[in-house]
Amino acid sequence: MADFWFQFLLALDSSIRVATPLILGAMAGIFSERSGIIDISLEGKMLMAAFVAAAVAYGTGSPWLGAIAAIIVSIIASLIHGFACIIHRGNQVISGLAINILASGLTVIIGIALFRQGGQTPTLPKSARFNSIELPFAQYFADNIPILGVVYKELISGHNILVWLALASVGITYYILFKTTFGLRLRAVGEKPEALDSAGISVSKMRFQAIIIAGILCGLAGVYLSTATGAGFVKEMTAGKGYIALAAMIFGKWRPVPALFACLMFGFLEAVAARVQGAEFPIIGEISSDLLLALPYVLTVVLLAGFIGGVSPPRAIGQPYIKER
Repeated sequence: MADFWFQFLLALDSSIRVATPLILGAMAGIFSERSGIIDISLEGKMLMAAFVAAAVAYGTGSPWLGAIAAIIVSIIASLIHGFACIIHRGNQVISGLAINILASGLTVIIGIALFRQGGQTPTLPKSARFNSIELPFAQYFADNIPILGVVYKELISGHNILVWLALASVGITYYILFKTTFGLRLRAVGEKPEALDSAGISVSKMRFQAIIIAGILCGLAGVYLSTATGAGFVKEMTAGKGYIALAAMIFGKWRPVPALFACLMFGFLEAVAARVQGAEFPIIGEISSDLLLALPYVLTVVLLAGFIGGVSPPRAIGQPYIKER
């Protein structure tokens, strides 16, 4: 029983780590889509940011410089998306997919040109990564306080700063959206932009501000993948996490806290799948590792198929705003 409890605790700990980029991506999607802009490009922005973060961190030896560069690149990708969708009223889905395709090819081409390692960066030294932070008295509590001490050491302590930023982003997103004037206007521009325009507030400006915030959050998600949980960039290392974050956002009905729990659910499933690979089960025997790794993506499709009809997106989402003269 004690061993099961400990393994369950480790699975929860892994769930938080796996869910971190999903949380950041989901919060990014909430800002963008609450303003009325469909953001399929979460995946591409994460991928670009992951590459730039690893490349700059390797070149300078500083993960912070890598993070700043990654955020800038992600914001630029967001502005390109905004230029196409807000200024020129292009199809938002096609624009987002174009950014994803561009990111997929560009990261490999530049990676080969710079490092000649098949599109990936060299392995980052520990000094160029965001490392785990051991909280005070973690080992002491684990040794002297039953259950709670182990929870403190294994589940709460030992995360890097980006994990804490991801969790904090949920509270910050909630506060901005529902407790500030900016948040009220942001929600209004996604529901009834003409009402906001009639009040003398620029719809385009609000939407650009929203996608810039989304770019910052996607940048942090990419930074986490390549310089925190990973030790460098690998081709297609986002592996669909942007799309899963989008699914979690929809499953959470465009609200921060439900989206957080959806991300943790996806993270838990992936963590469990990784831990039970090779394990023997009664009657069914060993489950294919490929099947286990596919489970989070299968769950994404099932949840979207089951719940997409039961949620109400912002009413003006995907609709370019044309100012009445």
